[in-house]
Amino acid sequence: MKRRTLDLLFSIGGLGLAVLLLVVGVVLTTNANFANDYVRSQLGEQNITFTPADKLSDEEKKSDCLREYAGQKMTTGKQAECYANEYIGLHLKNMAGGKTYADLGEPQSALREQVAQAEQSNAANLADLQKQLAEVTAQRETVFKGETLRGLLLTSYGFSEFGRKAEQGALAVYLGAGLLLLLSAAGLVHAFRTPPTATFAAPEKEKVTN
Repeated sequence: MKRRTLDLLFSIGGLGLAVLLLVVGVVLTTNANFANDYVRSQLGEQNITFTPADKLSDEEKKSDCLREYAGQKMTTGKQAECYANEYIGLHLKNMAGGKTYADLGEPQSALREQVAQAEQSNAANLADLQKQLAEVTAQRETVFKGETLRGLLLTSYGFSEFGRKAEQGALAVYLGAGLLLLLSAAGLVHAFRTPPTATFAAPEKEKVTN
């Protein structure tokens, strides 16, 4: 095969692959922009602002991200992760001693049964049981709201991470496409500098001996 033909084949193939990579890069960039814009708009609608630095509790001050984002409005996935884990998570732990919405269901059901029995027997501790039930019910509802908000914020964080990975993938693809374009251009230059009669890996002629 002629060397020029081989160079042209590789160069054209490289250009085609570079174009394909550029298309993939554009798709990844579009997805990354959509993810970032979606997260930003959704978090912005929540209108959540981090507690100012001078109003953070001693426990909250132990969190690096709460100090970093103090006083800022939440607009990014990283901020959502920080607020969900370091702020909401901390307050839920302090409020219910680490118990979840599901965990509080058992004591709530038990108190309901005790209140029902006390009402039937007109027990002296009825008022006290009703007060305990009201406290547990309010606590469970608050934990449910906190867990729900925390889950939504972490979902936003996860979505933003997909966008970040798409950005990284797009950058890698663009670099690969740029490298292929350079190699293809070099191949074309080499092809037109190569004599038309030059061949690739031409077999050596056998020496004729007398």
